[in-house]
Amino acid sequence: MAANWTRVIFFLALVMTVVILAPSVVSGENGFSDLKIRTHLKRLNKPALKSIKFHSFADFFLSFKQSPDGDIIDCVPITDQPAFAHPLLINHTVQMWPSFNPESVFSESKVSSKTKNQQSNSIKQLWHVNGKCPVNTIPIRRTRRQDLYRANSVENYGMKNQKSIPKPKSSEAPNVLTQNGHQHAIMYVEDGIFYGAKAKINVWKPDVEMPNEFSLAQIWVLGGNFNSDLNSIEAGWQVSPQLYGDNRTRLFTYWTSDAYQGTGCYNLLCSGFVQINREIAMGGSISPLSNYGNSQYDITILIWKDPKEGHWWLQFGEKYIIGYWPASLFSYLSESASMIEWGGEVVNSQSEEGQHTTTQMGSGRFAEEGWGKASYFKNVQVVDGSNELRNPENLQVFTDQENCYNVKSGNGGSWGSYFYYGGPGRNPNCP
Repeated sequence: MAANWTRVIFFLALVMTVVILAPSVVSGENGFSDLKIRTHLKRLNKPALKSIKFHSFADFFLSFKQSPDGDIIDCVPITDQPAFAHPLLINHTVQMWPSFNPESVFSESKVSSKTKNQQSNSIKQLWHVNGKCPVNTIPIRRTRRQDLYRANSVENYGMKNQKSIPKPKSSEAPNVLTQNGHQHAIMYVEDGIFYGAKAKINVWKPDVEMPNEFSLAQIWVLGGNFNSDLNSIEAGWQVSPQLYGDNRTRLFTYWTSDAYQGTGCYNLLCSGFVQINREIAMGGSISPLSNYGNSQYDITILIWKDPKEGHWWLQFGEKYIIGYWPASLFSYLSESASMIEWGGEVVNSQSEEGQHTTTQMGSGRFAEEGWGKASYFKNVQVVDGSNELRNPENLQVFTDQENCYNVKSGNGGSWGSYFYYGGPGRNPNCP
C-alpha cells in the first residue's frame, strides 16, 4: 500500500514539474502559448496596493444587486501605471493637474436629462459600490487570461482594426469604408484649427450580434491624413463583447498616431495615456442607462489641449479630470487638431449569406424617432485658439448606409448644436 502511495505522489510531482517546465503549452481557441499569455498579463497588470472585488459570499450577493459587472479593479500607484513603459515617457514627470481649462469647464452638471419619469441621478461606475482606490493610486480594470483568449492575437489585444475611422470626404466611394466592416453615423467639422471638443452623449445598451462586433458612441479629435500618419484621440462609451467579455456599456478611450497600424490602444491596455484620477476606471461599466420611451441619461465628455504643457486632457462629467495623452505621442496633434467628429460606430462582420449585422447603433432606433427613443449628442462644441468652448461653424453630417443607420441634426435652445443618430442594422431596407 505504501508503495502505491509513493507511486501516486511521484506521478503527481512529475505532472506538476511538466506543467511548470512547459511554458509553451498552447491554450485558448486562438492557440496562444501560456508563456505569451503570462508575459502579456504581467505587462498589463501592475502590482496593486489594493484590489476591489467581491470580498465574501455576503458581499457577492450585495454586489450582484448593485455592481454586477464582475470586474476586478486594481489600485495601482500613479507612477507605476502602464503609460511609463512607452519609450517617449520613461523619464516623464506626471502633470497632476491641467494648467488651463476651457471656459465654463466646471459649470456643467453630469446629471441625467430630466423627464417627468426621471430623477437627477448622476452617472456612476458599478465598481464604486465595493470600495475606492487610495490617494496617489489609479483604478485599472484587471486583464484576465480569458480576455486575451478572445483577441485575434496577444500583440493586438486592445487595438482597433486599421481604418476604423469615418472619412466623410470619401462619401462618393463608400466601398472604401465598408470593406473593413466599420460603419458610422456622425456629425463633423473639418479644415479648421481646433484645440478640443465636448458633447453630452446619450447612454444606451445596444444589442451586439456577433462577439467580434462592437457598438460605440464617441468623440474623435483628429490630425493628419486618413492614411498612414493619422493622429486620433477618442473617448465615449462602447459595448464590445470581444474586448470586455460581456455586453455591458463601458467608458472608454483610444488613441493612435499612425492610423491604427501599430500605435495606441483602448484605455490603459498599452503605454501612452497618463491617468491621474482615482475614481474612474477606463473600461469600467457605467450606470444608469437610458430606457426606450422613459428615463434618458447622458455623459459629458470633454477633450482639450493644455496650451502651456501641450498635453491633451480628458474630462468625464463635471468633476472627473481623468488624465492626459502626452503631446510627445503625436505628430500632427502635437500642435492642434484639424477635424472633429462626434457620433456612432459599429462593426458589421456580415454573415456567410452576406446579410448585414443586426448590431444596433445608439438605441437601435433611427434618428427620426427623436427624444426618448433615438440616441443623441447635444451641446456639441469645440475649443478654439483662445481656449474657450464655442459652437462649431459649418457642421456637416455623414453616414455610410443611411438605410441601416442614419443621423439628423438640429440647433437651438438649451441643446445648442445637436443630432440624433443610430439604427437597427439589418431591416427590410438594409438586407
